Amino acid sequence: MKKMIWLWALVLTVVLVACSDGEESEKDQSTEDESATEEQETEETNENEETSDESEETSELEFTYPLTGEEADEEINRRALAVMVNNHPSARPQTGLTDADVVYEFLAEGWITRLVALYHSEIPEQVGPVRSARSYYIETAKAHDALYVYHGAANFIEEDLRNGWVDNLNGAYHDDDKHLFRRSSDRRAPHNSYVFLNNAYEVASNKGIETEMDHEGFNFKSVNNEEPVEGETAESVSVSYSSNRSVSYQYDESEGGYIRSSDGQQNSDLVTGDPIVLENVLIYETGHEVIDDVGRRDIDIQSGGQGYALQEGKLKEIQWETVNDVMTPMVDGEPLELLPGQTWVNIVPESPGLTESVTYE
Repeated sequence: MKKMIWLWALVLTVVLVACSDGEESEKDQSTEDESATEEQETEETNENEETSDESEETSELEFTYPLTGEEADEEINRRALAVMVNNHPSARPQTGLTDADVVYEFLAEGWITRLVALYHSEIPEQVGPVRSARSYYIETAKAHDALYVYHGAANFIEEDLRNGWVDNLNGAYHDDDKHLFRRSSDRRAPHNSYVFLNNAYEVASNKGIETEMDHEGFNFKSVNNEEPVEGETAESVSVSYSSNRSVSYQYDESEGGYIRSSDGQQNSDLVTGDPIVLENVLIYETGHEVIDDVGRRDIDIQSGGQGYALQEGKLKEIQWETVNDVMTPMVDGEPLELLPGQTWVNIVPESPGLTESVTYE
């Protein structure tokens, strides 16, 4: 009897041990399964985060401003505004040039230059002083499909403008109305007319002028492109229009561009005091012809010619051609890649030409 009890006890012990081992095995398997599940979920989460990061990076580059190549938060379909800006010494410092996407500088009368500044990515409150029209400025604005803003013109030019040469707003019809134009009391005419640029779209719309436009842009490098610019060292550059009229550019790496000066004085904004800093400076030579006793000129903006490009303290020899009527920088028959940012274009007479007008070191 004792022997039977002992045998039953042994069997029961074996059964309990076996059950215990099974439960431990199930627990171990369960733990392994949970670990594997957690690891898989972690991997999926990381993959999702990486995909999300990639999507965010792609979305950041989805929209760019056509005249600066800089990224935009959304698609911009407002029309560019081209403003005639006075560059007489009595008109400096100007207001709003630091916000311009592109500025073209041509000779007007004598050896005084005048500017047409294109605004698209930024629309400042005020720009000026605003000055009168010239045919090659008008054609430059038209080439960019921009709304042309000016103050006055010769009768024959004004007649053509009123007949639809280019969509425009003339300060002579809004002189000191305190809504589109104002006269400053701290300067004398014709150096004291300013446009409230942020009201230009409203005024244009009320006149039935188109205020939305899809603009063609220049050829820009990607904002993520870190390849260095090639060319000769040109950290200090001078563009001479006459013995007492010149423009200079000094490359400042900390500012990320060329700081501009006129006649030896640094250009800055009248309101903010900020300097004009440019990622791209283009210098084109072309034909100039004086057409009247006042010294007005006819300037060839169609035939193409030689030029220089200044970027990151380097100078590259280029050509310029008209592409869709826009004076476009070219290298070996292909559009030059501009750096994202602001661009200034200086046009100089082919006589004496680039080599005589431009010095650099």
